[in-house]
Amino acid sequence: MLALASKSDHDDYAMIQHEPDSPNRNDRPGPVRLALIAARPHTLPLSLSPVLAGSVVGWIESGSFRPDILLAGALAAAAIQIGTNLHNDAVDTLNGTDDEKRVGPVRVTQRGWVTPTQMLRASHVVFALAFLFGSYLVALGGLPILLIGVISVIAAYGYSSGPWPISRGPLGELFVLVFFGLVAVGGIAWLHTGQLTTATVLVGLVVGLPASMVLLVNNARDIETDRAAGRKTLAIVLGRRGSLRLFAVFLVAVAASLVLLAFQGGPWLGALAGLGGLLTAIPIWNRLGENAAPEAFNESLKGTVKFQMALTAVVCAGLLLATLVNF
Repeated sequence: MLALASKSDHDDYAMIQHEPDSPNRNDRPGPVRLALIAARPHTLPLSLSPVLAGSVVGWIESGSFRPDILLAGALAAAAIQIGTNLHNDAVDTLNGTDDEKRVGPVRVTQRGWVTPTQMLRASHVVFALAFLFGSYLVALGGLPILLIGVISVIAAYGYSSGPWPISRGPLGELFVLVFFGLVAVGGIAWLHTGQLTTATVLVGLVVGLPASMVLLVNNARDIETDRAAGRKTLAIVLGRRGSLRLFAVFLVAVAASLVLLAFQGGPWLGALAGLGGLLTAIPIWNRLGENAAPEAFNESLKGTVKFQMALTAVVCAGLLLATLVNF
């Protein structure tokens, strides 16, 4: 693990060849505001939702609620998310993906408020915190949880760095589905039960697919700038129209997962609640179009994050209620 981290550090710092000597502080916000902008707390639902879902599934299947697993899992997931955000902020500026033509939210490195070196060092501190929080889960779950943690951190680095950055190719949505859905939900549920069930996999899909939709909307918005930066994301491969069709396919896949969850023995009420929650994604899809302005994609991006969070909450509440009333 240390060897891999050392190699990643070498790759990251080798990229810093034309870094500005000092940040532009003319419009730099205060330290607290700067930290919040860099951390992007609005992205935390993407990492916290699978922890909540995994805890609920594990609670139902084991008959025991474990608040310690929920808390440690949430802290570790949040730290990995924030560490990834900080790392991407620096690397995307260094490789030219984020420049003055960026249409999305502010990136502090691109604005010159901090240097890439400072941002990379901050990401390493946050990843160390993730390791600290995850150590408790490793103590409970042993080698399988250790492997999940190590692979998750390596994947977080590899998302923007390394010889084949995931974010620059067409596999980003698959990466999100695996790590923000199947792995996160499955890992937390496994800590409760010591097994991986069909219900856990289906709930992982229900949570992970909307997270993939968030990245899909983001990349559909950035097709022009990403193409200019040499990326070949799935949105670039499919085009904007194809990306919107895939958005709809993801919604259908979520619905199918909920139906299968009910038919394989899961509580009907949880599945029905989730199907009802899918309706909230329709206005998001309607706002998008092949010629939609970047501002429309920004609003839909926020809406998709809220959709994933709301869908997770509704499904979890439905599963718990259905278990209590045996429906």
